[in-house]
Amino acid sequence: MKFNKSLFFFSVLIAFIGWKCSEAEEKPVLEKGLLSGVEVPFPADNPITAAKIAFGKKLFFDKRLSRNNELSCASCHQPDKAFTDGLPKSRGVNGKTAMRNAPSILNSSYFKRYMFDGEVKTLEEQVLVPIQDHLEMGSSMKEVLEKLSKDPEYKRLARSVFQRELDAYVITRAISTYERSLISRNSRFDRFRKGDKHALTADEQAGWILFSEKLYCTKCHSGPDFTNYSVVSNGLYTDYGADPGRFRINGLEKERGTFKVPGLRNVTLTAPYMHDGSIRTLKEVIMHYSKGGAHFPNKSPAIKPFRLNSLEINQLEMFFRTLIDTSTVK
Repeated sequence: MKFNKSLFFFSVLIAFIGWKCSEAEEKPVLEKGLLSGVEVPFPADNPITAAKIAFGKKLFFDKRLSRNNELSCASCHQPDKAFTDGLPKSRGVNGKTAMRNAPSILNSSYFKRYMFDGEVKTLEEQVLVPIQDHLEMGSSMKEVLEKLSKDPEYKRLARSVFQRELDAYVITRAISTYERSLISRNSRFDRFRKGDKHALTADEQAGWILFSEKLYCTKCHSGPDFTNYSVVSNGLYTDYGADPGRFRINGLEKERGTFKVPGLRNVTLTAPYMHDGSIRTLKEVIMHYSKGGAHFPNKSPAIKPFRLNSLEINQLEMFFRTLIDTSTVK
């Protein structure tokens, strides 16, 4: 995904302007910070309500957000694929190919930063990026508003849910609220950690021990979502070519080949892997790390060679399958 800093921040200004003037909205569904029994963070100016979730979902699946009316957010973030698309790189407007692999948006409410560059700090801002990317939806907020403002239902929803006319503020707040409602925190592994010792088989527990104790996985894939949100190089290549990672943002040589560490929940459903979708299977991912990655100056020092026998590789893959939870996907 090409990140145009000037265009992005101009759009953010449009989307955020006037938020203090918004009137009181529908009563939040997260009065105690809980959604379906799970704590979900949200910004003070965008509380989660049932009506806002429904509005955001409608927009998320609307193909009019793209220039040629052929792609919606759900084209690249498909619910039946844990909100990915199963492609190395997503398909954009007019047959174009996106710059990177589409990551899952499940649990995006908890993320500290967004996009593989790690440059975008909020979900509200993130909504703007694919809409404006010429390789993805290829549109602009101006074009989107010209189309959607002709829809009486959207005009009604904007007034009902946000007490204002349909604008960039409404679109970014509604879609980001729907995305925040997509929670994946009830996997078999979660139940195991809560005390259900029968939730995992012996081999799956052995895989967890390998992941958390024998190997270095948790140096990057830690915490509830199995990511520390850092932007690092995993030594995928010796030369990153046309996509040098975060280097594109700041031009700093130390950031060449660095990308945001992805979370691992539902990882068995989100192949292919890496920022460019270049690795087809989890076994191949394991083998990449077992070799210590490619020789690259900025490669994380945490990545070192290791040896696993065939049983241990299978146990590690079995553990990954315990991280599946798509119960909130509807």
